[in-house]
Amino acid sequence: MTPFPLYLALKYLRPKRSFVSLVTVFSAIGVLLGVAVLIIVMSVMTGFDDMWRQKILSFKPHLTLRNMHGLLENEEELCRRIDKIPGIKGVTPAIQAQVLIQHDDLTSAPVLLGVDPLRAASVSQVPSNMVGGSRFDLEDDKAVLGIDEAYRIGLEVGEKFLVYSEVNMTALTKDELYLPEELVVSGIFNMGMQKFDAGIIITSLAVARDLVGIENGAYALYIMTDDPFRFMEYAEKIADEVGPGYMIRTWRDEDRILFEALSHEKGLMGALLGIITIVAMFCVTNTLIVITYQKTNEIGLLKALGFSSWKIMMAFVVHGWIQCIVGLVLGLGAGFAVLYNLARIVRLLAKINVNAFPKGIYGLSEIPWRTSPGDIVFIVVFVMLSCTVISLIPAARAVWLDPVEALRHE
Repeated sequence: MTPFPLYLALKYLRPKRSFVSLVTVFSAIGVLLGVAVLIIVMSVMTGFDDMWRQKILSFKPHLTLRNMHGLLENEEELCRRIDKIPGIKGVTPAIQAQVLIQHDDLTSAPVLLGVDPLRAASVSQVPSNMVGGSRFDLEDDKAVLGIDEAYRIGLEVGEKFLVYSEVNMTALTKDELYLPEELVVSGIFNMGMQKFDAGIIITSLAVARDLVGIENGAYALYIMTDDPFRFMEYAEKIADEVGPGYMIRTWRDEDRILFEALSHEKGLMGALLGIITIVAMFCVTNTLIVITYQKTNEIGLLKALGFSSWKIMMAFVVHGWIQCIVGLVLGLGAGFAVLYNLARIVRLLAKINVNAFPKGIYGLSEIPWRTSPGDIVFIVVFVMLSCTVISLIPAARAVWLDPVEALRHE
């Protein structure tokens, strides 16, 4: 037997002259649009966080070890000791410096990264993302650079370019002659992230030492682990192994501002869109208010016949739930339909000269998205709680109606 609140709610959903009320349809559409926008934006924000993390962890080390008092002069010994720690996948000495490169009449100012050619593959996924050149080759005077950097300065595999460092500029002020390094492009990589593809040149540790003017040592050790999210555990193990006098920074420390910004932005966008969704759900309130006025006589009659105020109130709450559930289910479906066709939508927009996702601004080659179960649970709970609250407003009016006054209403 159908419970009375559900029976009455379904009865009010079916007006006498049509299958379903047009006002009810528009109310469900309002909830649909609010939920769809909410799930799309939250999924894209989660995808941004995931892809930024994935791209960063595929290029940058999980841990960075530096000497607190200057250069690492015993880098080889430290590498051997750290490499023996269980869970360490790779470690290499590294030198990072801002340089100026020149090819023909074009110049650029990328970051030069010097690493051990034999160890480079163990601390980065760049060797597996080469799009130009036969292999990842840093021997002698060779270098690899990002695809955007190569395009910007007009370099191809096999071509030579000049590299100037801070030492060149300092030598000029001392009336000394310090010639730039001439390097050969051995390969071009594409990490799908503008920050790396347009701003990084990788060469050997020996070349980097020449450019910064040191004979031995390194600025830091780059360390890769088998689980980047256990960075604190590995940092403690490395600190115990190498002893005092060294500073260890994790990948989260290096890009802390970026990840905090993404987290705050996702929270802010979720709050703003949540407010929009609540505004959309007030369409449900309007529908229920109209119904309470239309059904004033019936409500008075039901109360006169002895139906409790609780049952009458729940009938209107259930009426609101039905509209919200329909809008919620259709909104989730519409949101996922848009997300699964996001790349196609972007391509269609590009055909009409609308660049919805320029790599130069967002730093990524595609729109990322991922819907987490937590986001879906949050949206469902948020919509149903909001729907319950806003349905209580017209339901309360039905409860407060005096049966005698309601029956005299025309």
